[in-house]
Amino acid sequence: PPSSQNNEQGSTLRDLLTTTAGKLRLGSTDAGIAFAPVYSTGTASGKSGRTMPNILDDIIASVVENKIPPNRAPKINVKSEIKEEPKDDKKSIQDDCSKRYSDIQYSWICDKHVLWLRDHKNTNNWKLFKECWKQGRPVLVSGMHKKMNFSLWKAESISLDFGNQQADILNCKDSIISNTNVKEFWDGFEDVSKRQKVKNGETALLKLKDWPSGEDFKTMMPARYEDLLRSLPLPEYCSPEGKLNLASHLPGFFVRPDLGPRLCSAYGVAATKDHDIGTTNLHIEVSDVVNILVYVGIAKGNGVLSKSGVLKKLEEEDLDDLLRKRLKDSSELPGALWHIYAGKDADKIREFLQKIAKEQGLEVLPEHDPIRDQSWYVNKKLRQRLFEEYGVKTCTVIQFLGDAIILPAGALHQV
Repeated sequence: PPSSQNNEQGSTLRDLLTTTAGKLRLGSTDAGIAFAPVYSTGTASGKSGRTMPNILDDIIASVVENKIPPNRAPKINVKSEIKEEPKDDKKSIQDDCSKRYSDIQYSWICDKHVLWLRDHKNTNNWKLFKECWKQGRPVLVSGMHKKMNFSLWKAESISLDFGNQQADILNCKDSIISNTNVKEFWDGFEDVSKRQKVKNGETALLKLKDWPSGEDFKTMMPARYEDLLRSLPLPEYCSPEGKLNLASHLPGFFVRPDLGPRLCSAYGVAATKDHDIGTTNLHIEVSDVVNILVYVGIAKGNGVLSKSGVLKKLEEEDLDDLLRKRLKDSSELPGALWHIYAGKDADKIREFLQKIAKEQGLEVLPEHDPIRDQSWYVNKKLRQRLFEEYGVKTCTVIQFLGDAIILPAGALHQV
């Protein structure tokens, strides 16, 4: 609009109505009016063309002209109309939640960045989860294994039922993938002496890559599939039939993301000498993810850390006090170490990893994306540099047996 009309651009619908009241006239053909009357093109009167103004316009015009003088600017109390955003989101959410959800057992961990729901049976969990999910924060729900048939998820049980199947097995040390018998993987899951050896004689760190997945999971493992569905945390969001699981209700003409489920199994890094590698490199998922730790194997054999050795290794991490307390609880069994980053830090992390690649003399191609390519596990030394040089802090979470970690789409993570 011309600059002379700028004072008439209302910030609210009420403002818009009142500031244009004087110009609004029924039947006007002035192109400058705020609400041009809508005309019917019917021929009930036997004549073509425009007839009486639409009744809605008539009502609007009548109300606006009769109630507010056209030459008087409206007084609008903006504060009463617009709720001010809290300055400290974390503090306001926590204070509000402690009052509204006193019946739910929960804590905040990782510098108040992750919500920990401690009672998986509480049917009101989803209400608090919703408040946290609005902020795009990860959520941890513990104790899911208590709802499951534990015998179905033992390594020996899966090996017995599906050992003759072929699958892609990834060696996490050199990223070489081989198609081999599943039994070979499971035989070495808790017995290091039965694991593959690489060229230099070291034990291979293997990962059974997303086997089985999606419909294959449902077809191959119907009992385990049903057991998993019965045990999902926050079923309103996580169950395929959940009323708030929007992705599963998309119409058929949409290309849906792979919603799984898929089984992710890997040997523990604690059983190797090299603690600068992971079984899942830093990456982003395109959909929200729930990851449940259904089984933790205790490896035996030469060179394997004892349970106390594993705990000591984990205690060297930058951990929340509540996670350190869980480590000291003999009834808890730690199984996976997660490092999580907010999606808003993706560009900084990408720039950092490209910088490190150049420092190490690696070729950085224009089309190379270190996050998309899943080519990095950010070790402890690099995590410290990432914080010091880019201000990006790592959220460190230990996943214990039965823990469900729920991540929003776009969150970066490695395991």
